[in-house]
Amino acid sequence: MALVQAKIEILDPQAVDPNRGLPAVIQVQFNPTEYTLTKGAQIAEIAIPGIDSPILQFVAGQNEKLTLDLFFDTTLDGGTGDNGIDVTKQTRAVYQLVKIQPKTHAPPRVRFVWGLGLSFTAVVESVTQKFTLFSPQGVPLRATLSVTLREYKSLEDQLKELNLQSADHTRRHVVSQGERLDGIAARQYGDPAMWRTIADRNADRLDNLRRLRPGTELRLPPLDAPPPATGVRS
Repeated sequence: MALVQAKIEILDPQAVDPNRGLPAVIQVQFNPTEYTLTKGAQIAEIAIPGIDSPILQFVAGQNEKLTLDLFFDTTLDGGTGDNGIDVTKQTRAVYQLVKIQPKTHAPPRVRFVWGLGLSFTAVVESVTQKFTLFSPQGVPLRATLSVTLREYKSLEDQLKELNLQSADHTRRHVVSQGERLDGIAARQYGDPAMWRTIADRNADRLDNLRRLRPGTELRLPPLDAPPPATGVRS
């Protein structure tokens, strides 16, 4: 099976500028030996006098982060002597990812892709270059880049992904001529025996469970809602 090389795709076409060392796709020379994914949540502490521990309140999620090391080496092509090739010619493109680009006025959005296992859309938060081998002339020949990418998601994408709903999942149903509670329960919950749940939730508007008045608006609670006290006549 052929080796799949990791790559960094630039998602902002206007930021692509090969003349400035930023191609559309940056091919990683050597695949990372490991990477780390980190995800957190912002939690607020609510202090209440007289209790041992504060109440924790979720505030918001935090961006996921991908951290990894990328290794670059030019000695295979230019050796380690006076003709050694400057490794920054290879690392420059990655280093550009944290710099403001002239046309976009911001660092570009990117996607780190490694085969079928990893596809991470992000902006590059930091790049640290460590040079570990030099030619006799002081030209860097080998480098390790420690890269941190911060997850990027648009507001629209996040809302679609979360599919947030109101904490109250109660629905409404208007009674038609001839409808019965067991029939409504069968259609809404898939179980005619759930008629009692509907009856309990609508005790204040049902005078007779066997004869529903057309036009009555019934509240259809979520299945986990606790039933209120009832006084419905059957």
